[in-house]
Amino acid sequence: MSASASPIATPAAPAREPPWLGEFILLSSLWGASFLFMRLGAVEFGPLPTAGLRVALAALLLTPLLLRSGHWPALRRHWKPALLSGLVNSAIPFALFAWAVLHLPTGLTSILNAAVPLFGALVALLWLGERIAGLRWLGLLLGFAGIALLAWRTPGALASSGSTPGWAVAACLAASTCYAVGASFVQRYLQGVPPLACATGSQIGAAVALALPTLWAWPQHTPSASAWAAVAAIALLCTGIAYLLYFRLIARAGPSRALAVTFLAPVFAVCYGALFLGEQVTPWMVGCGAIIICGTMLSTGLLGRRR
Repeated sequence: MSASASPIATPAAPAREPPWLGEFILLSSLWGASFLFMRLGAVEFGPLPTAGLRVALAALLLTPLLLRSGHWPALRRHWKPALLSGLVNSAIPFALFAWAVLHLPTGLTSILNAAVPLFGALVALLWLGERIAGLRWLGLLLGFAGIALLAWRTPGALASSGSTPGWAVAACLAASTCYAVGASFVQRYLQGVPPLACATGSQIGAAVALALPTLWAWPQHTPSASAWAAVAAIALLCTGIAYLLYFRLIARAGPSRALAVTFLAPVFAVCYGALFLGEQVTPWMVGCGAIIICGTMLSTGLLGRRR
């Protein structure tokens, strides 16, 4: 008897989550923590040394891993775009955010950073011609709406901003634009290059760019052990390991989905700020966080992938 004559009904296989989902959530948690560590480091080191130490220590962590992995030839062949990506993806935005967290609460700073996917989608559309389906546009708009609502009603949003809240907000948005441009730059000029080579090259490039500014702005007093620990944490966890995950996400999920990490990172950052800095969490913030998560799931295709 042929198979077509007596079909055997089999249950449909359950839809599997995308293979990059775990890395997406882990990267969100690490980048959410980066704002806390930046505040703790920048208070004593200052913005430029905090950013410079962050990329220099990350480069020291990643270089031996690169040499052991056998991907050094890949970096050598693509060293120019790799180093340039470090300027756009790390050196400039890290310095801007390290300055901004001295004038804005860490939760609000991370919320402003969550504008990255909206900018990134537009850059990818205009530069790479990446198609964006209706649901993904809806997710981007929904996520941005949640971010705007959260920023509007964040308690004490400008309490620690001193006399420069407007400039601090502008610095966050400029840094977010750098991330958006940097993601499409990587997709355009470093596609197919191993993530470890991209991450290492970018941190080396950023360290070179920030070397002289770091020395120029080095604090006259001796920073405390806790400040050194914060800088080490942001360098090793939130930069070295995080950028490995970031470049893997760009390669596996595309730049727009990789940038959507910044929709979820504020949820972690707000929680960290409440736990360790005493920043207030309200039902409004929880509700806006739920909107941001829904927007993230739509913009990355986690909702509406299969019927």
